Amino acid sequence: MDVSFLGGPGPQRGVGVVAPFDFALDRELWRWTPDDVSLHVTRTPYVPVEVSLDLARVISEHETLGNAVSTLTEVTPEVIAYACTSGSFVGGVMGEHAMCEAMSRAGSVPAITTSGALLEALVDLDVRRLALVTPYTVSVTRALEEYVAQAGVTVTGCAYMGLTRQIWKVTYREVVDMARRAAVRGRLGAADALFLSCTNLPTYDVIPQLEAELRIPVISANQVTMWAALRRLGTRAVGPYQALIDTSARTSTGNALPGPAAGSVVPAAGPVVPTGSVLPEGQEPPDVRGVHGVSDAQGVPGAQGVAGVPDEKQQEGWT
Repeated sequence: MDVSFLGGPGPQRGVGVVAPFDFALDRELWRWTPDDVSLHVTRTPYVPVEVSLDLARVISEHETLGNAVSTLTEVTPEVIAYACTSGSFVGGVMGEHAMCEAMSRAGSVPAITTSGALLEALVDLDVRRLALVTPYTVSVTRALEEYVAQAGVTVTGCAYMGLTRQIWKVTYREVVDMARRAAVRGRLGAADALFLSCTNLPTYDVIPQLEAELRIPVISANQVTMWAALRRLGTRAVGPYQALIDTSARTSTGNALPGPAAGSVVPAAGPVVPTGSVLPEGQEPPDVRGVHGVSDAQGVPGAQGVAGVPDEKQQEGWT
């Protein structure tokens, strides 16, 4: 069959994605991407550093980001996205702004980060009280709490997993269980939304179900990254029944969020063995012991050893 009359594939717009060396969820990013947009993904170099806030800083240095962006210039993306949550909140709000400026200079196009996209999404959804789910250890989780606090957002509850490697292998059932625990109404009231942190945490299919159950918007690291990047192109991410993306799924006065779309994944009922702990209303976790001191290099309280939680070593899925 002669297909020469077709004239080749249709034009594509490009989003450049800089990801950490251990990023494993390329396919999930594509699920939010419309057909006329291509993702051009590059990774930062591997560094044999113990996983901690220090590693987040090393992998997010401006020189590292600039070099990664330079590998994408030949394919001329219209926007650059740094798909790393901890790497983009580790320096606080001002540090995140500086990262965007450094990447934009290197690529001569607009640049966004996952953590910057998070704050943008919270404004769009009018969120002032936020529940958090993280796969991180305590100190990294505390840094995220500090980051959103700098933006004037109150953390009403936080469930963390204490993982130090292969976060992409976390199951949907575990994500849902932690989300339910984090969203429990506490002394600070109910959360306006729930954030599932870490670009290496799979979340696409659980968002509609959690929104239907919890009756609040549920946003995730990969979702906000793609939403913000595609917004720069003047187009929309693909996410049916996800409140951030599908305005028909958002709450309105007196109305609850609709149920999940037909065919969406709903984890089977049954007991779930939690892989971490719950930090309600900003309190310290139980059994905290001063193994590594009382604060990390950022001065964030709570960077301490926790019984039953591994030290921040040899982590692979840490974004």
